[in-house]
Amino acid sequence: MPEPLLAELGRQGVTVPFPIQAATLPSSLAGRDVLGRGRTGSGKTLAFGLALLARTAGSRAEARQPLALVLVPTRELAQQVTDALTPYARALRLRLTTVVGGLSVRRQALALRDGAEIVVATPGRLRDLVERGDCRLDKVAITVLDEADQMSDLGFLPQVTALLRQVRPDGQRMLFSATLDGDVDRLVRSFLTNPVRHSVDPSAGSVTTLAHHLLRVTAEDKRAATVRIAARDGRVLFFLDSKRAVDRLTTGLLAAGVRAGALHGGKSQPQRTRVLTQFKSGEVTALVATNVAARGIHIDDLDLVVNVDPPADHKDYLHRGGRTARAGASGSVVTLVLPEQRRDTDRLMAKAGIVAQSTAVHSEDAELARITGARQPSGVPVAVHVPAQPVRVGRGGAPAGGGRGRGRAPRAGAPGGGGAPAAGRAGHGGRTGRSQAPARRGRAG
Repeated sequence: MPEPLLAELGRQGVTVPFPIQAATLPSSLAGRDVLGRGRTGSGKTLAFGLALLARTAGSRAEARQPLALVLVPTRELAQQVTDALTPYARALRLRLTTVVGGLSVRRQALALRDGAEIVVATPGRLRDLVERGDCRLDKVAITVLDEADQMSDLGFLPQVTALLRQVRPDGQRMLFSATLDGDVDRLVRSFLTNPVRHSVDPSAGSVTTLAHHLLRVTAEDKRAATVRIAARDGRVLFFLDSKRAVDRLTTGLLAAGVRAGALHGGKSQPQRTRVLTQFKSGEVTALVATNVAARGIHIDDLDLVVNVDPPADHKDYLHRGGRTARAGASGSVVTLVLPEQRRDTDRLMAKAGIVAQSTAVHSEDAELARITGARQPSGVPVAVHVPAQPVRVGRGGAPAGGGRGRGRAPRAGAPGGGGAPAAGRAGHGGRTGRSQAPARRGRAG
């Protein structure tokens, strides 16, 4: 790898590769197509990112013509990839920009016009920019599909296929995913040439530092048990099926004295970013989310994930659980199971290859407290601080619209830039783009 890249790895304290990195980097640095499978949290981002950066180093992109592309299924994962790669891109003087829905499309178009060697994008927003003439992909020599199985599951496959047909046909392709089946296999056959295959962490259910619990509850006691778990000493991530259920539980937790925040697809990108920041800092101790948080979110030292609503399939379960026990840490996944859900939940666990401890509990049981740290909440309502949004003044003294004004966001590290991620390229505010996945009944968000 280039010397500046090695030096930055040292500054970041990255001295020993994770298994997926050690397995794939020799092939990816040599320019081979790579098919990598590793569970979430296994280090896939640097596995493809270091090779992409090393092979792009020294090149300069023309306006609207990036040289490398990383496709991801969600805005949160795009931001995580951007945050992980930014210091290394800076060390190599490579320009990296993020292209996602929910942020100003105009600012993203300006960033591409100025030139960006590397683009991290969700398929829908990138498609929009290509159709507008703000981006061309015919110079892209390295393409990465990250979490390809989720892109397929969310209905992005036609968009991904159309985008892959526009990149250089002789370019390098890398596909990384936690599972490799179904539509992902079709992508591999269509777009990867004689790929080197590497699989580590054979099953997410076999992670020895992760404990799985099925807690059998009654419908009458389920909410009380959930509130007590949320009041534990320490952070907890809750998953529910719908946006409405997320908002309802969050309101109830705040009224009970628990510092809770909601995360789902109905929130604007600034709202989603803010609540994640508050959860990471500990200002919010209970994050209540739909499956939008099941991938692409890295929270250090999160030791408990609770499925208030059991997931619909085993992939969702594995990815929800992947928010804890990351990078060798320990954690627990707890699923609350009503009597009528037991049979379906047992089938789901069998398909996931997981043997979970099943326990009948009541909200006031010592066993619930032992497993989850549940305790009685204070009952004193709390509020989570929401910072005021600055109002930009446009021409004639009128407030400027969200992200649609003429000013550009400052670069990271520039005066007023505040060290914004993605080299200061991604603007804030603006209309929600079309890059969001289509909602599925009962699992929207």
